Amino acid sequence: METALSIIITLMILGAIYALHARDLLSAVIACGIVGYGLVICFLLLKAPDLAIVQIVVETITLIIMVAVVLDSSRQEPFVKPDLQGYIAIVSGLLLIILLFHFFRISTSALDDFGRTTLRMSEAYIKGAADRTGSANLVTGVVFDFRGYDTLGEATVLVTAVIGVLTILRIRGKK
Repeated sequence: METALSIIITLMILGAIYALHARDLLSAVIACGIVGYGLVICFLLLKAPDLAIVQIVVETITLIIMVAVVLDSSRQEPFVKPDLQGYIAIVSGLLLIILLFHFFRISTSALDDFGRTTLRMSEAYIKGAADRTGSANLVTGVVFDFRGYDTLGEATVLVTAVIGVLTILRIRGKK
């Protein structure tokens, strides 16, 4: 699974880099879609289907909106040769990436090995959760009783995204 995740993350990084350098805006939007749908596959491989569902809905809606905007505008981005300020920005960005990668390595060295878990926080949920929630399914009990506000927030994001898309499509349909 680690190999598959590494390959998908590499493709996501390549898609993001291509999106930054694509001269055709529609190609850049499609490359952004590759990054988003790659994240969906990563969520599924990591056994997080609830995050995958939210990501695929939001990614699809975002992709539809971005394609509609690109098709209504000019598809070609004007090329401007970078000057000294542009090169300074590129070098600063690379230094920032190196710095963030360094902090990422430091922070991940303190984590458990991949696949090995500790029950620091989840032990309270697992022991006696069925009695406290009254649910036969532990996952349902945790999602709706212990994480009720989080679930409400996810549902709110989904409903807001759908309403936004319907509003945009309705405005476009009236023209």
